[in-house]
Amino acid sequence: MVSVAPFPLICYPNESRSITFLQEVSHLFTDFLTVDGWLHLGISVGVFALFIGLRKVFTTYVFKFFLRFAERRNINTAANIMLALEKPFRWLIVLIGIFIALHYFPFEPISDTTEKKLFRSTFIVLASWSLMNLSSIATLLFPKIIKKLDMDVDQIIMPFITKIINVIIFALAVSIIAEEWGFNVNGFVAGLGLGGLAFALAAKETLSNLFGGIVIVTEKPFTIGDWIKTPSVEGTVEDITFRSTKIRTFAQALVTVPNSTLSNEPIINWSKMGKRQIAFHLGLSYDTPKKKLEQVITRIEDMLIRHDQIHPDTILVKFDQFNDSSLDVYLYFFTNLTDFAGHLNIKEDINFQIMEILEEENVSIAFPTRTLIVQSDSMENKPELENARGLY
Repeated sequence: MVSVAPFPLICYPNESRSITFLQEVSHLFTDFLTVDGWLHLGISVGVFALFIGLRKVFTTYVFKFFLRFAERRNINTAANIMLALEKPFRWLIVLIGIFIALHYFPFEPISDTTEKKLFRSTFIVLASWSLMNLSSIATLLFPKIIKKLDMDVDQIIMPFITKIINVIIFALAVSIIAEEWGFNVNGFVAGLGLGGLAFALAAKETLSNLFGGIVIVTEKPFTIGDWIKTPSVEGTVEDITFRSTKIRTFAQALVTVPNSTLSNEPIINWSKMGKRQIAFHLGLSYDTPKKKLEQVITRIEDMLIRHDQIHPDTILVKFDQFNDSSLDVYLYFFTNLTDFAGHLNIKEDINFQIMEILEEENVSIAFPTRTLIVQSDSMENKPELENARGLY
C-alpha cells in the first residue's frame, strides 16, 4: 500500500482553481499508480463489488429461503431470530467487504490504527444492534420458559426487562467504543456520580414516575390487557413503560397516564372479577295477592339456582319493600361470566325467563300510578271547595 502525503495548500486564481485541482489529481494517479497499483485498485473495487453482490444474494435468496423454511416447519423462534439479525448481518457483509477492499487499495487514506478502531467500533455497533433486536424476541420466549419452569411471573414485567436490557446493551456499547478511542470511561462514570444529585433534583417527576412503575410491577394491580377504572381514566391497558402507562378507552382514544399518578390512585380492575353482580328491584302491581307474590318469588329463585351461568354462592330473591306504586322484589345474584358481552347475554336471558314466570302466574309489572279520590260535595266543606276553586 502506497502512503500519500496530504495535498499542499496552493492558491490559484478563481477562474483556474478547478482546472488546477484536476491536474493535481491527474499527476497524483500518474506518479503513484503503476501497473501494479492499477491491479490493486481493480482488485479493491472488485472485492467491494463482490461483497455488495453477496449482500444482494443473501437478502434476495438465502435469507428468504431459510425464512420460508422456518415458517413452513412452524419454527417461530428461528424465524424471529432471523428477522432480528437480517439488517445487522447485511451491513456486516458490507463492512467485511470494505475491510478487505482497503487492504488492496493502492493508497492509504487513513492510518492502520484509525482503520482498526473504525472497524472495531462499527462491529460493536452492529453487535449491539443485533442484541437489542434479540432482546425483543426474549419477550416472546420468556412466557414459554416461565411456563416450563412453572413460575408465576406476570407479563407486565416483560416490557421493563426488555427496556432494561436495551439500556444495558447501549451503555456497554458506548463505554467499549469510548475505550477503543482512548477516552477515560472511569472519569466519565465518576462525573456521573458527582452530577447525580443535581440530576435527581432536576428529574424529580421522572424519578417519581419510575418508582411508580416499579410499584405497579411489584404489586401488580393490573397487567397488559386488563380493563381498569381509576378517577383519571377507564379502559384497557395497552403498554407500561418506565414513565407512563398507556390505556385505550372504550371510545378508542389512547390515554397516557404517568405512573406516579396511577400508583397513588384507587384502581378498580374489572378483569380480576371472579363473578359479576346483578342487582335490581322488580316492581309488581299492588293488586297481586300474597300467595301469587310468594309463588313468583319462589319460582324466580329456583330458576336462578338451576341456571348454569349463575354463581350459586349468593342468590337473593326477597320481597323488599312497599313502594309508592309497586310491591318491590329485590334480586341480587352474580354471573359466572365477567366479560361485558357475556354478562349482558346472561342478564337478558334472566329477564326473559322472569317475564315468562310473570305471564304464567298472571302477575303484572307495576308502573307509576296516582289515585285521585273526589269526595261528595257536602255543605260543610262547600266553602273549602269554593276557596280551592278560587285558587285556580
